[in-house]
Amino acid sequence: MLFPSLARLAGTFLIVGGLAACVDISMELQVLDEQNARGTTSISMDREFYDMAEQQGGNEFCKDEGILTITENSVTCVTTEEGAYADLLEGGEEGEPTPTITNVGPGLVRVTYPTASLVEDFAEDSSDPETMAMMEQFFEGRTLTMKISGGQIVESNMDIAEDGMSASTVISLLGLISGEIELPDESFAVVKLN
Repeated sequence: MLFPSLARLAGTFLIVGGLAACVDISMELQVLDEQNARGTTSISMDREFYDMAEQQGGNEFCKDEGILTITENSVTCVTTEEGAYADLLEGGEEGEPTPTITNVGPGLVRVTYPTASLVEDFAEDSSDPETMAMMEQFFEGRTLTMKISGGQIVESNMDIAEDGMSASTVISLLGLISGEIELPDESFAVVKLN
C-alpha cells in the first residue's frame, strides 16, 4: 500500500536507533480521471542521520522500493504509484484508516485523508516520558504534509493553493506526538476534473 499507517512509519524510524527519526513526510494524491489516481510519498531526512544509521548497519530506509536521492545535506526517498482508486489504496491492515477517493458527481472527485486517528496513533508511542523526550528531540520542526491535486479544488477544509489547483495541510509531527494539536476528523478536497 502506498500510504502506510503513519504511526507504523514513525515507529520504523525510531527503530533505526532513533537516528533516522529526523524526517519530513509528504503524501500527495493526484486525481488523474474518474477512475485513476497517482499517489506519491516522499520522506526526507538529514544526511548526517542517514550516514549514522548506515554505519550502524540497520538502515532499511528506502531499501525495498522508491527512488533514493542523496545530496550533501539530505536524503530523500520518493515512492510513486499509479492506478485505479481501489488498487492504489488497498493493502492496509483491516480496520486501519486509509485515504479514500470517491466520485461525488459528474467530473467531481472527493479525496479524503483520515486525520482523526493520527493523534491517537502517535500518542500511543509517546506515553513514556523518556520516549517522549527522545521524540521531542528528533521531531522538533519536522512536518507531515498531505496534498490533494489533479484539477480545480471546488471545496476543501485544507489550505487551497493560490491557483486553486491543489489543497494541502501541514501538520507538526511534534504536535502529533505531544497530543497538543487538534485535527479535524478528516482532511478533504473535492477536485473538479479538467
